Amino acid sequence: MLNVPSQSFPAPSSQQRVVAGGRSKVPLKQGRSLMDWIRLTKSGKDLTGLKGRLIEVTEEELKKHDKKDDCWICIRGFVYNVSPYMEYHPGGEDELMRAAGSDGTDLFDQVHRWVNYESMLKECLVGRMAVKPAAPKGMLPKSQATDTLAREGPSSPSYDWFQTDSLVTIVIYTKQKDITLDSVIVDHQDDSFRAETIIKDYSYLINIELSHAVQEDFSVRIVENVGKIEIVLQKKENTSWKCLGHPLENHNSLVPKKDAGLFYRQCQLISKEDVTHDTRLFCFMLPPSTHLQVPIGQHVYLKLTVTDTEIVKPYTPVSDSLLSEFKEPALPNNKYIYFLIKIYPAGLFTPELDHLQIGDFVFVSNPEGNFKTSQFQELEDLFLLAAGTGFTPMVKLLNYALTNIPSLRKVKLMFFNKTEDDIIWRSQLEELTFKDKRFDVEFVLSAPISEWNGKQGHVSPALLSEFLKRSSDKSKVLICICGPTPFTEQGIKFLHELNFSKDEIHSFTA
Repeated sequence: MLNVPSQSFPAPSSQQRVVAGGRSKVPLKQGRSLMDWIRLTKSGKDLTGLKGRLIEVTEEELKKHDKKDDCWICIRGFVYNVSPYMEYHPGGEDELMRAAGSDGTDLFDQVHRWVNYESMLKECLVGRMAVKPAAPKGMLPKSQATDTLAREGPSSPSYDWFQTDSLVTIVIYTKQKDITLDSVIVDHQDDSFRAETIIKDYSYLINIELSHAVQEDFSVRIVENVGKIEIVLQKKENTSWKCLGHPLENHNSLVPKKDAGLFYRQCQLISKEDVTHDTRLFCFMLPPSTHLQVPIGQHVYLKLTVTDTEIVKPYTPVSDSLLSEFKEPALPNNKYIYFLIKIYPAGLFTPELDHLQIGDFVFVSNPEGNFKTSQFQELEDLFLLAAGTGFTPMVKLLNYALTNIPSLRKVKLMFFNKTEDDIIWRSQLEELTFKDKRFDVEFVLSAPISEWNGKQGHVSPALLSEFLKRSSDKSKVLICICGPTPFTEQGIKFLHELNFSKDEIHSFTA
């Protein structure tokens, strides 16, 4: 499964670019695009230098291959010759060389653990490590890590089940009081059942081959004061079950969320409508056998097959409208998922997405992200800084803050775009200012027409200092920022110069 960028992930104008300290994109030479790499891997050329042989690699042998023209890297016990990939790597050769001749698993996970490197580098596979590489400095052996997890992580959850003539109820005891409906993700089909519960920064998984088939429809209920989750399944046949079923991979396990991996399900395209000249609102329907509610401020990955290659891109789900709280939804919110997506004509992924017909399918992953709604507690002033499609995380933030935070006095959005035609949901934003007196929006254009009377330019200390006025000297403030990397990095720098603390700033990245 390949990460797709315009020629890299994320696209230069995407809100998903990584901010300071993250990955940077470097210019690629002509003929070194993602499509060129795909063609090379399918050409039959020997990319390992071993003429098709697979070998066992010792640590000593791995260390010898640490040069640009002879670079081997170990990821999860498998060794790859990445020398042929050097010029195609969006992050540049130096980024790959950080792991040259060593175990690059931890570095890989820090940057883009969601990428299926087995597919990306399958023609570069040298073989398997003969012995497990030494644990990187600071990492614990597995048994010791398990002990540490038991001490430092949440109390280990448990589950039970009971039945009636027609129903099977699976009960998860999380031993936490902050569990909500978006904490649990359920997927089942015929005999297989999978329920992942997010508990703080950990993932608890129930993964079972059920002893009998169940109906697609099911219900999920949370008893918040005791942290109990009840999942009620309907039997296809009214027979008594002797057991719930047989455990599948990683059943009844509690692991750090970053180690849990991503699970995908197929979602059907229901509608697609133009929002601007190059941005569409896509609506996908979740399978009847899925319970998935993406938490505020988190993103998912969409996966498509392009030229026989799986490609994934991260997107933040939005509401179907900024004014959702003021009207009845056209479709039930818990079964549909919406995305505002800019179409890049020269890209690989978005044109393919745009060509989907109503009724076609796309794979959607479990959510990821580190935004916590607890940051809204006792919040008085919320400032949102968005550039282009960096507006997408702000949509649900706006809806949530204006309807759920009683302490909130002020919500202000500064929305940066190139022209008026690029402004997403302008009329809705303006209407929202009339419907809720706490909300205000300012549009800033970098290439306006001469008749434009609003603000002009790019993010700057002058613009921000005028915009970021607290409702009182000691009011609790949160500033959220999202946009292309230069915008986000400069914005954060200016915010620090204006004496806003790290705790008062949240940047959205993937």
